[in-house]
Amino acid sequence: MTSLALHPGLILIAGAILLLPLRGVARSAVALAVPVAALYLAWHVPDGAVTSMRFLEFELTPLAGDKLSRLFAVIFAIMAFGGALFALNQKHPLELAAAAFYAGAAIGVTFAGDLITLFVFWELMAIGSTLVIWSAGTRPAYRASLRYMMIHLLGGVLLMAGIAGHVADTGSIAFQRLATDSVAHWLILAGFLLNAGAPPLSAWLPDAYPEASWSGTVFLSAFTTKAAVYVLLRGFPGTEILVYAGLFMVFYGIVYALLENDMRRILAYSIVNQVGFMVTGVGLGTEMALNGAASHAFTHIIYKALLLMSAGSVLLMTGKRKCTDLGGLFQSMPLTAWCGIIGALSISSFPLTSGFVSKSMISQAASDLYLLTVWLLLAAASAGVFLHAGIKFPWFVFFQKDSGLRPPDPPLNMRAAMLLFSALSIGLGIYPDPLYAMLPYPVDYVPYTGVHVVTQLQLLLFSGLGFFLLLDFLRRTLTITLDMDWFYRAFGRWLVRRVLHGMSVLGSEGERRLWRAASAAWRGLERHHGPEGVLARTWPTGSMALWVVVLLLAYLLLYYV
Repeated sequence: MTSLALHPGLILIAGAILLLPLRGVARSAVALAVPVAALYLAWHVPDGAVTSMRFLEFELTPLAGDKLSRLFAVIFAIMAFGGALFALNQKHPLELAAAAFYAGAAIGVTFAGDLITLFVFWELMAIGSTLVIWSAGTRPAYRASLRYMMIHLLGGVLLMAGIAGHVADTGSIAFQRLATDSVAHWLILAGFLLNAGAPPLSAWLPDAYPEASWSGTVFLSAFTTKAAVYVLLRGFPGTEILVYAGLFMVFYGIVYALLENDMRRILAYSIVNQVGFMVTGVGLGTEMALNGAASHAFTHIIYKALLLMSAGSVLLMTGKRKCTDLGGLFQSMPLTAWCGIIGALSISSFPLTSGFVSKSMISQAASDLYLLTVWLLLAAASAGVFLHAGIKFPWFVFFQKDSGLRPPDPPLNMRAAMLLFSALSIGLGIYPDPLYAMLPYPVDYVPYTGVHVVTQLQLLLFSGLGFFLLLDFLRRTLTITLDMDWFYRAFGRWLVRRVLHGMSVLGSEGERRLWRAASAAWRGLERHHGPEGVLARTWPTGSMALWVVVLLLAYLLLYYV
């Protein structure tokens, strides 16, 4: 067995602890070196159980590898490196450490060979992500982090209850394929879907992520939802309900992203939309669909981080985040604009970008299963993605009207991170074979066929035409979109106030009634036991003897009855 010290996730967690006291060049060096070390170790994790340990009567497997776990661990490590490179200028000392801790916990989830280890890293991931939000240091970020933590504590309770029920039913803690045949397994599925951003509790993502710092949102976009996709691929492949949940997420994300004015909330809703494609692929359950979901998670982490790096650069250099306050920035931020456009084309599955070679596998799987409705919905959703993330984000931020702002491109390290992820997005789009070789099942799919390329170009170009024809309707104003989080942000607050007021009123009335009852009892005691009470009077000896005989007779009767 390999030493647990060589666990890639624990290397990142140890690096997070080391980062806390460091400053300057030393902090930058450790922040970049630790993800590289984790990447090297993750790449070399062999198949099967690598480490094991005893806990109570269970045999834990903290490190177990196969192609699926290595795929996700590798992209998580790449993301940790790219995010750290982008965030080197972050002044808050907590963020880089929290992000490394967060990434390490996510890698721990991917290599967990049992449900107990999975739960431990799952909760550590929630702690790390909450700390990333906190590190923004603003009041809105703090309040959003509390709501975020509340939802994820609920998800942790559901997951723990499901694991406990599963262990009670089967006696096994092995993390393997689960069927939706018991309450315990439904609870586990609910815990996984909550982290994936599935309805009805999906509003935590666009509520919390945009409140993080200009660099924090980049980290947040990568780990929680994609770790959820990983566990769904591992635990619930082919579960039919996931097809419907995924399709709902796809269109939910599109609608809300089109309504949004905040550029980072647009991209946050887009995360829900893109994860919906992956969840749909998991639900379809064929090897093609599962390969598509896994590869799309890989490419999504890259291009979504690129989009959020572009948005974070704009936020850092201008201090503004609403589309109505931006525009014309391509004139002074050309590199940021080009990198944002590459990310927008990738998320739209434009040919020669990474999204084209991954998302199309899910649609192909639906076609292979003759699910015409699912295929049509996925095609319509691809057009919707181009509307809100492919065109709306870059158009309103970098083009449209001239806002008069002339900020320069961000510092060198931020430009380097964006260029790295742009190169990965285009490189995988042109030459996807290295990605396909990492997928869990053999790949028999050729993305660049004439029919596929022409169909996708037609879909995207006509979607773009529709955007500009309807530009007056899509132009944003200073509005607020209400989501399901309204129920615990506004209605929930009102309900709590009403309940507390009602309890206060009832408490006052109850106190008065209790006082009246106590006073009546006291008067009764005085009437019988007071100086003038019945029991305080002088009683003849004969009467007392008679009462003793009566009590003895009553006792004998009760005893024999």
